[in-house]
Amino acid sequence: MKEQGKKDHLVENIAGKVVVITGASSGLGAETARYLTNEGAKVVLGARRLDRLEALVDALKLPEGAAVRTDVTDRNQVKRLVDRAVELHGRIDVVLNNAGLMPHSPLERGKVEDWDRMIDVNLKGVLYGIAAALPHMKAQKSGHIINVSSVAGHKVRPGSAVYAATKAAVRMLSEGLRQEVTPYNIRTTIISPGAVQSELPGSITEADVAKGIQDFYEAVAIPADNFARIVAFAISQPEELDINEILFRPTAQEL
Repeated sequence: MKEQGKKDHLVENIAGKVVVITGASSGLGAETARYLTNEGAKVVLGARRLDRLEALVDALKLPEGAAVRTDVTDRNQVKRLVDRAVELHGRIDVVLNNAGLMPHSPLERGKVEDWDRMIDVNLKGVLYGIAAALPHMKAQKSGHIINVSSVAGHKVRPGSAVYAATKAAVRMLSEGLRQEVTPYNIRTTIISPGAVQSELPGSITEADVAKGIQDFYEAVAIPADNFARIVAFAISQPEELDINEILFRPTAQEL
């Protein structure tokens, strides 16, 4: 009976919340959409691959318009995504800035285009999500901004310098945001995952680096529903409790 009470508490704090998720067409974003929908949340999904988004919307039986083609490097598209949530449901309770890329490579290879893409998606994409959601949340005097960093935002390894820099920047940005939005009763959470099964390794353009990362993920990566449960944990807390940062890894991951 006690365990059932805990479950009821979780559902009570998630059910009915309006949650916007970027990078929702696969991996962490898609699994989180499934998990939160099952808990009664009203999710609105953004990603570049509209066909996959619409298939997910159909599978979850979401209302028409809950899938919005969104390239997070375009701030107008991110604003349209957030505004769509408000149009559909009258408010926005949570934005999960989840979209990300991880094209690792040694700096000496000069993969400048990959560096630019990581900065645009991993850092600017988060900023655009904040910019789109914050006016609504300030007006409501409530809301929750969840930004996805990484274990790489805490530790850097050869070949991951730019990726790690973008993820460390997300952490600094989020802490500054936390301090600024406390007068508006807005919560902030940084989630820093280790190796979780997703399409992230597929963004690596250097064949030798990709092989090493793929082997690593095959050895230790955990299912994406673990990330979804972490998101749900942060969202489900009482309004007066602000879970500011969660760092998690597979038990088998050393880094």
